[in-house]
Amino acid sequence: MTSSDQQAGDTGRGDEPPHDWAEPGTDAESAPRPQPVLPVPPPEDTVVVPADEDPVSAAASELMGGAPGRHALLGVSWWTAARILAVITVVVWALGMVQKLPCYDSGWFYGASAQYDHACYSDIPHLFTLRGFNLPGNIPYVDKIPGSTDPTMQYLEYPVITGLFVWGAAQLTPTGGGDVYREQIFYLVNAGMLLICAVVAVVAVSRTHRRRPWDALLFALAPVLALDGTINWDMLAVALAAVGMALWARRYPVWAGVLIGLATAAKLYPVFLLGPLLVLCLRAGRMREFGQAFAGAAVAWLIVDIPFMIANFSGWATFYSFSETRGVDFGSFWLILSQNGWLNVQTSTVNTLVAILLILFCLGIGWLALAARRRPRFAQLAFLVVAAFTLTNKVYSPQYVLWLLPLAVLARPRWRDFLVWQACEVLYFLGVWYYLAYGASSNQKGLPPDWYHAAIAVHVLGTLYLVVLIVRDALSPATDPVRADGSDDPSGGVLDGAPDVFTLTGTKVQAAPTASRPTGATSFAMGSAHMDADR
Repeated sequence: MTSSDQQAGDTGRGDEPPHDWAEPGTDAESAPRPQPVLPVPPPEDTVVVPADEDPVSAAASELMGGAPGRHALLGVSWWTAARILAVITVVVWALGMVQKLPCYDSGWFYGASAQYDHACYSDIPHLFTLRGFNLPGNIPYVDKIPGSTDPTMQYLEYPVITGLFVWGAAQLTPTGGGDVYREQIFYLVNAGMLLICAVVAVVAVSRTHRRRPWDALLFALAPVLALDGTINWDMLAVALAAVGMALWARRYPVWAGVLIGLATAAKLYPVFLLGPLLVLCLRAGRMREFGQAFAGAAVAWLIVDIPFMIANFSGWATFYSFSETRGVDFGSFWLILSQNGWLNVQTSTVNTLVAILLILFCLGIGWLALAARRRPRFAQLAFLVVAAFTLTNKVYSPQYVLWLLPLAVLARPRWRDFLVWQACEVLYFLGVWYYLAYGASSNQKGLPPDWYHAAIAVHVLGTLYLVVLIVRDALSPATDPVRADGSDDPSGGVLDGAPDVFTLTGTKVQAAPTASRPTGATSFAMGSAHMDADR
């Protein structure tokens, strides 16, 4: 019997109320019911070993001699969790670059469909010349794209920090040699810089849930990290957002906001992280800390963007105008509707429909945050809101899965569920390239539209699968793997262990009594009865 089993046995059945709660039929039945109390958290130095609680991880550990024993010395050598995770990330990243070899050698440069046949496409080498980065004096957002004939694409269509990141890589690319050689070197320079971002992201994820550093192994070994990491520059925003969440977890709200603001200046999606923080801080009465984070984000974003607004507002605004005028595109369920003739409306109408759907999803997430009996965790709501953005958007490029990767690790660290989702994303990764190969090849070798629509459906269902599990965990904390040891919200920073001050239902969870905090190992079972008895 494990220590958790023993403690659960000491408290009786998990669905029985505590002994000091009123029993039905007594005079105290009409008295106000006591508010539920958070479970007693484990000691700060407790480290969760995945092989002890995750069936898939436990089975995999048998390949290396089984799970660590109780006397195993973990994290006492130079090889800490962060360093091991960084090395694994480098190896997986290198495998991804090997997967791109057919394109690096020829596929990007010769043959109409070669880069799709080998599923090794990347925007990076193509945009080196197409966006003017091959010209030493060309400055993003200030100078027009040389030779552009598209009136809506006169300037770089990426947010400012991404543009500066790419421009910096261009400065490290040799000016001599042919176009193919320079594009190859440009890709390698960007791949190296993005690898640094991936390592930063995995370390940040490992330090967000302080007692669960090994959950970040899900990030490090994710197939999409290898397949999608160098398609575009999304890993930059992923790293900045991951560091921002880690800083929030460590109770640095201002710096967390600064990093979220910088991430938003690299890609739009990190701004949605502020929504969950708003409703959670409202529920916990921590609006001061939210205000600090919001101010940090706003100031950081403005400091980066204002100089380019002043220098050339039209160039700076291209990202936003392009996003508005862009039609229905790859990967979205809107494409299925459009290509089957079920949706025949203008782009402006689609924009309105997207906005309405996203607002409805966000209202539902806000309701969940304020109405659930126990306050959901920050990472759970962060995943839900970014997933809503990707599912309702007009386009879903395969690298967008990287946005959700660290959030999925923090929200639902279970190998089985993570691998189901990853399998769906890998299928979509292959589907989109073979669909493009079908259109680019003269003999239509590849995936026809109907099968590509099936690949889109697989991606959507895979994401919804995680969404359903995370919503269930938020409504029933006993199923949440992060809260199984008595933790509240390890990524929540000032929200972790904080009592409720406002809810939509009137039930306000109270903080665990500090006097009863244990000095040894504990489990969620000791506190779960207090949370479940009032259901």
